Amino acid sequence: MNTCEYAGDPFPEPRSHPWLGSASDSAARYYDLTESPHLIRSALEDFVPWARYSAIEAFYALVQRLNHAQSALETNDCAFIGPHPNDEPGVPKALLCSGRLMVLFRALEQNTTGTSVSALKNALHRALAEQDSGFAWGLVGTTLIPTRYLALPERANEQLGSQLMISFWAWGDGEADTMKNLERLFTNLSRAFRAVARGTGRS
Repeated sequence: MNTCEYAGDPFPEPRSHPWLGSASDSAARYYDLTESPHLIRSALEDFVPWARYSAIEAFYALVQRLNHAQSALETNDCAFIGPHPNDEPGVPKALLCSGRLMVLFRALEQNTTGTSVSALKNALHRALAEQDSGFAWGLVGTTLIPTRYLALPERANEQLGSQLMISFWAWGDGEADTMKNLERLFTNLSRAFRAVARGTGRS
């Protein structure tokens, strides 16, 4: 399927893991989904209003897999904007939905080496390129986001590293069609992460 490297929205300073609050939503809070997987279907507030669509269950299954005890990865944050008028003139569809998922290595030091997160990004692009080549109405973008890992030692900038922001877009002619294409995107993303995990010997 189609992928790109996405510039993303600029961040004035490194994000933190765990993050300590949201400037855009005072009610938002960080949940460690490796410790509390039962919260996946209730705490990701942007997705809950759309739970009637199977695309959202596909997303929850992806997040659950990434935070599983046997996974080398975990998630840090996510966001979703449901179907709304498409303002991209190059895409001949009426509606667009979009969002993001932040992914990092569970062994926090791996996120600070300067190479591991970049290698994860490249492996994900390769795996997605092998998925669903006929799918035209979805796009996955990747961005390396500077991150401060608060659980690591503060000395000599040992907390500074990055995490992988996975942005996604799906288009359709109507709400149901858009969410069906979103489900297809999440299915492809799940398969790609399984291929990446096989390459690293982790589930």
